[in-house]
Amino acid sequence: MEKWVIAAKRADFNQIGQQFHIDPVIARLIRNRDVIGEDKIREYLSGTVQELPSPWLMKDMEKAVDILEKKISQKAKVRIIGDYDIDGVTSTYILMKGLARIGADVDTYIPDRVADGYGIHAHLIERAETDRIDTIVTCDNGIAAAAEIQMAKDKGMTVIITDHHEVPYREEKGECQMVLPPADAILNPKQYDCPYPNKNLCGAVVAFKYIAALYERFGVPAEELEDYYELAAIATVGDVMDLQGENRILVKEGLCRLKNTKNQGLQELIRANSLEDAKITAYHIGFVLGPCINASGRLDTAARSLALLNAKTKEEAARLAGDLTALNQSRKALTEKGKEEAIRIIETTELKNDRVLVVYLPDCHESLAGIIAGRIREKYHRPAFVLTGGETSAKGSGRSIESYSMYEELVKCADLMIQFGGHPMAAGLSIEEKNIEEFRRRLNVNCTLTDEELRPKIVIDVPMPVSYITKELVEQISLLEPLEKGIQNRSLRRKISECLITVLSGKIKM
Repeated sequence: MEKWVIAAKRADFNQIGQQFHIDPVIARLIRNRDVIGEDKIREYLSGTVQELPSPWLMKDMEKAVDILEKKISQKAKVRIIGDYDIDGVTSTYILMKGLARIGADVDTYIPDRVADGYGIHAHLIERAETDRIDTIVTCDNGIAAAAEIQMAKDKGMTVIITDHHEVPYREEKGECQMVLPPADAILNPKQYDCPYPNKNLCGAVVAFKYIAALYERFGVPAEELEDYYELAAIATVGDVMDLQGENRILVKEGLCRLKNTKNQGLQELIRANSLEDAKITAYHIGFVLGPCINASGRLDTAARSLALLNAKTKEEAARLAGDLTALNQSRKALTEKGKEEAIRIIETTELKNDRVLVVYLPDCHESLAGIIAGRIREKYHRPAFVLTGGETSAKGSGRSIESYSMYEELVKCADLMIQFGGHPMAAGLSIEEKNIEEFRRRLNVNCTLTDEELRPKIVIDVPMPVSYITKELVEQISLLEPLEKGIQNRSLRRKISECLITVLSGKIKM
């Protein structure tokens, strides 16, 4: 049963309202998102790109820039190795476009989800050696690939990591010690000793910060960075980052530009989804455009999404956009089928008593595991892992609830898995089929979630009489855009809209 609670965070809402010319209700909504202090409130409401932190604050940034400056002067071959999701595709595109702009001899490779798996693997290092690649730049991956990066180093390659995933660690004498790969430079704000103020960047924004620093070093006009705002916005929303501070500014700026984007591929993707005349919001990225970009990496190859972003003609872009939109429709149908099967298994087995759900769907397409895990998490309000059959092992993804750090719990089961990585709220793994049941058992034995923590919580921002709702207040709600993750939810948005329309239409007398 859901638990309804009222957010009781305190502030002088009338004073804030007067100072920033907003309704006290809007002031309360902002405070409930832990935006505190005059500067933070102003940034939340009207922050600009001029206020973004300097890329040079990121640990190893100067080292990473120095390396590529030297490699470009030597005409060394550089390969970008990305990832097959929306963050990985946009990261790859940002790095490819940015490095080409400053004269790098650069190519890209996005691993195939099924054939290659996530991130860098030994065969990709061997392929790079065969292709006489001098320098590898990763994006949205690499922080957990110590053995593979050592292999590249042993073969004489230079490696630069740009990533945003949790840094692997081990506990020694009660303290957490980072386990970093032996790369020549590592750009990841989640390193404990990285002074960059925003720890919650997506991979594409880390890549963007790298390009920003390189552009500064090479004397490229700062105005050219504006071409990357819309991509940073797509990746930030698509990878479900918190929309505050730097992320909020980039998403707001990116959304403003997306409607009139110069990118042929994005133009046609917008057209293919009948959004030409719509105000494009974070919702459209999260539930319409983003899933189309993701669909190729799930059911085909992410190279098609990268090709869409690289499209040079309207005809090529239209063809690719149509293909991706159709793929997304197929993905939706397959996801629904997988979700129904997962629910059937849970309801008819002992899994229904578990606090951490581990569902094995051997015949499900592995690319759908994360989406289905998210649907299961939503239905049962429990951490959920969905595992699928692979060629050599089972693979899977997990989605969590706020009170359960998925990555930390996976660390405790590291001996059972072939590979894993992720965040507190999401993770991916590969595991031998014989270890799945022990994996499930251990996660549940280790689980400390209480009954209270397993109750879905509905947080009410502002209890108020219907008579307080005015047209002016509804209009001011737009100041909160881009909307946070919870309000991007389709059913919630629909319920809010229906209520407001009912009130404002006079069906409820005020």
